[in-house]
Amino acid sequence: MSNDIVDVLIIGAGAAGAAFAWRMADTRMRILCLEQGDWMRPDTYPTTGRDWELRSLGDYSFNPNARRGVADYPVNAKDSPIAVANFNGVGGGTVMYGAHFPRFHPSDFRVRTCDGVADDWPISYATLEPFYAENDRMMGVAGVAGDPALPDKSVQMPPVPLGEVGERMASAFNSLGWHWWPSDSAIATRPYEGRDQCKNLGLCTVGCAQGAKASTDITYWPEAIRRGVELRTRCRVREITVDERGFASGVVYVDANGVEHHQRAEVVVLAANGIGTPRLMLNSVSGRFPNGIANRSDQVGRNLMFHPNASVTGVFEEPMDGHMGPMACCLSSYEFYETDRARGFLRGYTLEMVRGRGPVTTAINGLLTGRIPWGASHHDAFAALWRRTTGLVVITEDLPEPHNRVTLDPVLTDGDGIPAPRISYRLSENTARMLDHAVARASEVLRAAGAREVIAESPWRLAGWHNLGTARMGTDPETSVVNAWGRAHDVRNLFVIDGSVFVTSAGVNPTCTIQALALYIADAMTQRLSNLFDD
Repeated sequence: MSNDIVDVLIIGAGAAGAAFAWRMADTRMRILCLEQGDWMRPDTYPTTGRDWELRSLGDYSFNPNARRGVADYPVNAKDSPIAVANFNGVGGGTVMYGAHFPRFHPSDFRVRTCDGVADDWPISYATLEPFYAENDRMMGVAGVAGDPALPDKSVQMPPVPLGEVGERMASAFNSLGWHWWPSDSAIATRPYEGRDQCKNLGLCTVGCAQGAKASTDITYWPEAIRRGVELRTRCRVREITVDERGFASGVVYVDANGVEHHQRAEVVVLAANGIGTPRLMLNSVSGRFPNGIANRSDQVGRNLMFHPNASVTGVFEEPMDGHMGPMACCLSSYEFYETDRARGFLRGYTLEMVRGRGPVTTAINGLLTGRIPWGASHHDAFAALWRRTTGLVVITEDLPEPHNRVTLDPVLTDGDGIPAPRISYRLSENTARMLDHAVARASEVLRAAGAREVIAESPWRLAGWHNLGTARMGTDPETSVVNAWGRAHDVRNLFVIDGSVFVTSAGVNPTCTIQALALYIADAMTQRLSNLFDD
């Protein structure tokens, strides 16, 4: 293993790091990516065995504090109603996401202009559109073109089938006169670029053994490596080092054997997600940056946005096929997406349909909630729920607030002694009112679909999948961390390319936009190679 100086050093091999590495490979520079997890083995995914539901509560849990893998770091979320969900390994969060793949709406980049809150992005939907399209081709998007709620675009494959529950919900939206459209999904519904089509093996969020779901370990990374990018796994970065000029000089990392290395680099690129990136920046303390690298504005770690979710489940009389097919990819509604001040809050949300649960999850949830008792009525109570539920998840637009933040825990550390992140977060009044409105509307459409009972959890505790805004993009160095093309204001050879740079969160799943941003930043860098570090 050589630690000679590299041209570009990427930290994190997930959604953003993979897309960025692939795009930068054309420059023929020496590019190295360090990933604290390892390559994934699809033959060991839970969906290869009958215990897949139980493993979703253990070694494939969303929650790193429950998973406790070698590559994981703990997260102190005691001061937050929402727990952080993440995954460490080649592919990052795309290994365990649901592959729901919507784009931002044009208004999401102009929140200040449209509604007088938060800030406008320094870029627009039009800026990202060609990178959205490029990313769609690389990942492969199943859907239906022509959604009237969005600018026109193309898709690569037919949509994930609605199934019986999807058709029932679509009819319910129609009966209320509300918008709905088949979800954009990064799931192969026919053979695509060497990947076979979905076979409904089980829950997408425990890894796709079939390879139908587009995770970056099987999309971007093979291509990037063929083009010459080096990827080192089991390398946990401790800090970014700084030279006498105030430039990033490289990183200190710990390898799988516990040996510490200093990897030098001309350019350092952070792609460690909205929790891992500020954690590393805050831990990179020096005489020039006593509060963390590139943090003279005190904005690193602030403005954390989660997309607080509500889970609203309908219980139906008759059995349906909700346990079959990708859980989170069916249909979505943008009926309540844009601001209507008469609702009592600003901005809006997506109603995203989820299918039913598997038998083990149904039983465990029923026992925990008391809906399925032990004893003589146990089997009857189980039968009244199994194959009889479907629901909606609410994806709310979470506005940035500086007190919602990531800091370093003074006591908790990972397995290599690196301080763990601590989350301080509270719901705003605007978000609380939005959630109340969304639960009421989700309940309304479920009852229109024939649900005999509706069960809601709001906010959903185990829903911290979308960690955004903690190293925000902007033109003012006093109120942002990076500029309009991802370069840190304070360190001219340090770039951030993940969800940390989000100015606002929108009301949709962010992976598609994270990757488009990574491609955009890579393109901006290649266009400026001759003067990349100029003021």
